[in-house]
Amino acid sequence: MIDQKNLPAETQKSKYEQTFEKFDLSLNDHAVSEAVGKLVAENRAKYDTPEVKRQLLGTVELTTLKVTDSAESVLQFTENVNRFSDEHPDLPALATICVYPNFAKIVSESLEADGVKVACVVGGFPSAQTFIEIKTAETALAIHDGADECDCVLSVGAFQSGDYETCADEIEEMKAACGEHPLKVILETGALQHADAIKRASILSMYAGADFIKTSTGKIEPAATLEAAYVMCTAIKEYFDLTGTKIGFKAAGGIKTVSEAVDFYTVVREILGEEYIQERLFRIGTSRLANLLVSDILGKDVKPF
Repeated sequence: MIDQKNLPAETQKSKYEQTFEKFDLSLNDHAVSEAVGKLVAENRAKYDTPEVKRQLLGTVELTTLKVTDSAESVLQFTENVNRFSDEHPDLPALATICVYPNFAKIVSESLEADGVKVACVVGGFPSAQTFIEIKTAETALAIHDGADECDCVLSVGAFQSGDYETCADEIEEMKAACGEHPLKVILETGALQHADAIKRASILSMYAGADFIKTSTGKIEPAATLEAAYVMCTAIKEYFDLTGTKIGFKAAGGIKTVSEAVDFYTVVREILGEEYIQERLFRIGTSRLANLLVSDILGKDVKPF
């Protein structure tokens, strides 16, 4: 074994690179695409059931992240969730309402639906291109105003430049600002593009303290893909095998149909197992899917949200 201490400084591997070496990074995009296609084709049918769709409803983070959001529109958005909970106590509660951090107080003070949490995007969402002081302050303010969870974005530019230390430090500082509240790290897999980069970003985020890793902001294309989900869930499994720590997975961005949601469920269930099919470990971020799931479950076209 090579003694790192005896190597010139420029050839010594960073602690991040040493961590990467503990994982299988020999990934080929085509092979991943073929593997996920085979996995879904062989297993999807057994999960296309009413019970799974009810489970999926309980993983939904109902999201509004529009430039036109206002105090009035977010309050109405929250009241829709309250009304749905009152009218359908037999259906699973949504996992969260996800909003910009300046609306955390409005949602936390008006949310009455049992079991639904408040999630906020933080850290200069969606680009993450701002000062670390802003990122941590925004996170702390969201928690102070009632956020139960926060979603931040990996500094993709720094990551692609190999500046893993900046990426990790930012995640660590935002996690510290969250305290005991979960932090989800958005990888923006559409920008990372390739399977090996997505897995490396997954490992780095988990290593730095992410409680969840998440596919996309939904602001660039491609957003959530089954290939990205496959790679991220594989990384989560390997990380658990190595550390004993369970990290959650969130698919977000462009999941527009019940059929697509079942596909993502299939990937998560087959790679991570049945115990992951709970809101504590599996989420779907969406602004459209919730109405479609409820309509499918009830057998009629409804738009509660």
